[in-house]
Amino acid sequence: MSSLEYDHVEYARPPKRLKTELYEKRPEKDEAQDGEELEEGEDSDCSSPLASAQTAADSRGRWAGPAQKDNVEDLHRHSPSPVVHVRGLCEAVVEADLIDALQKFGTICYVMMMPFKRQALVEFSDVESANQCVSCGTKKTVYIAGQQAYFNYSTSKRITRPTNADDPSSGNQVLLLSIQNPLYPITTDVLYKVCNPIGNVLRIVIFKRNGIQAMVEFESVQFAQKVKAALNGADIYAGCCTLKIEYARPTRLNVIKNDNESWDYTKPYLMRRERGKGRQRRAILGEHPLSYSDSSYGPLGSLLPFPRNGGYKLTSMDVPDMVSYPLPQSSSPFSGQPPSSVAMVSGLHPAKMNCTRIFNLFCQYGNIEKVKFMKSVPGTALVEMGDEYAVDRAITHLNSVKVFGKRLNVCVSKQHAVIPSQVFELEDNSSSYKDFAMTRNNRFSSVGQASKIIIQPPSAVLHFYNVPPCISQDYLLKLCVELSVPGFVKFKVFDAKTSSKTLSGLLEFESKTDAVEALTVLNHYQIRIPNGSNPYTLKLCFSTSSHL
Repeated sequence: MSSLEYDHVEYARPPKRLKTELYEKRPEKDEAQDGEELEEGEDSDCSSPLASAQTAADSRGRWAGPAQKDNVEDLHRHSPSPVVHVRGLCEAVVEADLIDALQKFGTICYVMMMPFKRQALVEFSDVESANQCVSCGTKKTVYIAGQQAYFNYSTSKRITRPTNADDPSSGNQVLLLSIQNPLYPITTDVLYKVCNPIGNVLRIVIFKRNGIQAMVEFESVQFAQKVKAALNGADIYAGCCTLKIEYARPTRLNVIKNDNESWDYTKPYLMRRERGKGRQRRAILGEHPLSYSDSSYGPLGSLLPFPRNGGYKLTSMDVPDMVSYPLPQSSSPFSGQPPSSVAMVSGLHPAKMNCTRIFNLFCQYGNIEKVKFMKSVPGTALVEMGDEYAVDRAITHLNSVKVFGKRLNVCVSKQHAVIPSQVFELEDNSSSYKDFAMTRNNRFSSVGQASKIIIQPPSAVLHFYNVPPCISQDYLLKLCVELSVPGFVKFKVFDAKTSSKTLSGLLEFESKTDAVEALTVLNHYQIRIPNGSNPYTLKLCFSTSSHL
């Protein structure tokens, strides 16, 4: 093996990305999900790390199905539980499909979907019903949404609900929606068009803490139940913006303004007021011209198919065939400043961050056009991205993330383009300005390529791909040492065909911060092999897996 070389080549041949198994990231807790601590949303009888490990092991353990009849005795060594773990689900399955297929075994109290794993947890009202479900799966094939499913007992006795209600069958007229892989913008208008045809929506509040989540208040608990059954596990847009729906803790939402992130549909004239302004002057022609109306985006509005994969059947009168979302506008009637495709990033380490490393990190959330460090403000850079939605994704996932001991501050810039003026030399002797418009390392260059990308927040596990087969774990560890980044603690290579020219796998680090720093430095590193004509471009991205 030749010595390591650190040479970022911008025009390397774009490698084909290998398809790998998707894992669902463990959700982090926030104010709306205090009670949800286990990866699969399960209540554990023991809170020790050993118990958590046992839970994970059991979820990968013995599955009941016709092809596994020899394992029936092993299956029943587990203590029977009213919670059944279901796997082998198809991509299009939603909560209503599970209820339709499994309610014959007994009353179902709660369902938790795990769409990226193609799995779910189903809680029955009693152990006898769960036993009938698991036993039936060992004797004959059970189909859910037209595909064979497999069952085993969960180590949990109850699925954790955000409401923490004592009554397992209790609901709430407010739903908590977690939007996974939000490739497109999620606004109150989008969620209203998705939810209102099934149940009357009263209020919506969108918040961005650990990813994108929203609370939607309906007119009644019955409407909320119908929406949860119909849309839990569905995609808002084809292949992305997947909904994970649970009952929320609040019983009513308080909305103080109507805009893209909050809306009270019982008060349509609740418009935004600036603090301290008091009564506003009367507008001669109203709030805004018709072309900027929230209900009409004009002829340029892009259309994406509405998910029709639910068990809840919608008629043609219930919902339009297509759901629209707005293209970037020159200004917004509600936002505090005009939208921009330029992000301003401050809190950058002056000695360890440069234009290339900013590209390596920010390219996870959109195409990068230009990067420029500001001479007048040390540790601050402007990043011009492909569109304003890419900037929004970067802010959502990278704001407040620690890199090299400093916490990033990412916000929308007032600039609408990066101009290469006042170019100077950074502390590592690289240029303060770099143009990435023509690099092949941008991953959102085509619609087909972008649709395969999983938008993922920073995590402790990195997915690597486009690595030559001769590269070993020791080589990658040596690379980490040579480039002064934290080394990984676990290593996994995915199985590949014998004819495959590249490898892919996972790297687990001790912390999310270590993984972010490793990705910032190692992403797009050029790996040269003896007698090789062209180098291999190491590609890294944040994994959907929470651990190995």
